[in-house]
Amino acid sequence: MDCCGYCRAVSHVCFHSQKSKKRKKEEDDDDDFDPDASRSRKRVKQEYKEEEEEEEAYQEEEEEDFKPVKKAKKPSKKPPPKPARRDVKKETASPTKGKKGKGEEQEVWKWWEETEKKNDGTKWHFLEHKGPLFAPPYERLPKHVKFFYDGEPMKLTQDTEEVATFYGRMLDHDYTTKDVFNENFWGDWRKVMTEEEKRVIRSLDKCDFTQINEHFKKVSEERKGRSKEEKKAEKEKNDAIQAEYGFCTIDGHKEKIGNFRTEPPGLFRGRGEHPKQGKLKRRVMPEDVIINCSKDSDVPEPPEGHRWKKVQHDNTVTWLASWTENIQNQIKYVMLNPSSKLKGEKDWQKYEKARELKKHIGRIREGYQADLKSKEMRIRQRAVALYFIDKLALRAGNEKDEDQADTVGCCSLRVEHITLHPEYQGKEFVVEFDFLGKDSIRYNNAVPVEKRVFKNVQLFMENKKGTDDLFDRLNTSILNEYLNGLMNGLTAKVFRTYNASITLQEQLEELTDDSDNVTAKVSRTGAESLLKAAELTFVCVFRPSKRITKR
Repeated sequence: MDCCGYCRAVSHVCFHSQKSKKRKKEEDDDDDFDPDASRSRKRVKQEYKEEEEEEEAYQEEEEEDFKPVKKAKKPSKKPPPKPARRDVKKETASPTKGKKGKGEEQEVWKWWEETEKKNDGTKWHFLEHKGPLFAPPYERLPKHVKFFYDGEPMKLTQDTEEVATFYGRMLDHDYTTKDVFNENFWGDWRKVMTEEEKRVIRSLDKCDFTQINEHFKKVSEERKGRSKEEKKAEKEKNDAIQAEYGFCTIDGHKEKIGNFRTEPPGLFRGRGEHPKQGKLKRRVMPEDVIINCSKDSDVPEPPEGHRWKKVQHDNTVTWLASWTENIQNQIKYVMLNPSSKLKGEKDWQKYEKARELKKHIGRIREGYQADLKSKEMRIRQRAVALYFIDKLALRAGNEKDEDQADTVGCCSLRVEHITLHPEYQGKEFVVEFDFLGKDSIRYNNAVPVEKRVFKNVQLFMENKKGTDDLFDRLNTSILNEYLNGLMNGLTAKVFRTYNASITLQEQLEELTDDSDNVTAKVSRTGAESLLKAAELTFVCVFRPSKRITKR
């Protein structure tokens, strides 16, 4: 297998090359350090997730509330092959992790070696899948588990009881101590109640969810204490579901699906102090779901008694199914696994765009340095914003509605987010940032900047209130339109990819011993150097004061 070819295609960092550390920088490959916020990773990575892929976000919100065990992946039986279909090739998620079966080796789809490229926007010619897997129906509480109102047990209707369990299992969380969470929950819970229940249940303070909370704690403990046989049986069941719903056939190849489950109902948590926390996330039904597949495929069957909202055959998009969630009216998608061709191609294009930026970065930096002295305020603001995005790896930022979390990026910074220090901890011209960034993660960083940048920020803040925009003559659209004129397809996000990639590449070169053979380089780089490089990249990108003068 052409291992280096795969590395260039997927990660854009080749660990198998024997070239010198001093090879030309034009040969550097780029890789975007993008910490994932999935619950299975360490807390540091949890707090810094790049956008991607919004399909993972709901899994974080749906963490179990009593130190739950990890949810097993669900798969199911593979449908029998049809004679008229193309042969489906088995493949592993990654050539470096592929496992050999007894007497045979699974084949990897080397899509990066294919010479025929689609430039007409077509993503696939044939696409077949089983559709999403819906959350199981609600099971009522045992009869001995009671809900109490004003000290008296009360029998709830099924829908009202289900929503009550969402709140009851969260009693030990800080969320249920927050006024916003409780107000939102109370408002949505009342909408589910019958008229009779509304007449009786008139105050959340008089509701007692204690037995519900204790019941789910007990369920959680019982789950932890399952026998090996029970765990094995559940794993086999989940493997069967994964086999049925977790794969699709695309252009004759079997590809893994990233998230094939719909979001279960529950209470919205959000990140940080989200204004909609506590609102009811309703159950996703087949009537909410749009299916996307090819015309000549077998359209997935909806659950009995239901129908799909729509079935379409759009081969210019990469998603398999979609629906709109009811809290923020955002569209959720069933997408392919990151190891798939479509995801790999998208990443490849992203890194190629960053590689292209490398040819123009010197000219662009000279341009915004000159614009720092412009007589036009809008040009100065654009230059300072671009300086921050390039040097500090800030996201561009967009304006938010009142019912959205108050997170900001560079273009949406307010005066209250900036503190200027002529001298600070032995450094001159320090700009201190303090704001909530993506996912409501606090960004607090004091960074020394060039004197001209400092003076410009000082000018932008004059005669403004704390709630006024720092860049009152700039927004993300204006900035990206300008960047696209400098280089086709260039946006603010490409700077993050470029700077993180080149930092990681430089660290890998520094940590690689040229005297090692290929095997030793791969082993040591993968096990030790890569971790160190990733750590340094994290520091360089997310604690930019460490590298502000570099490059």
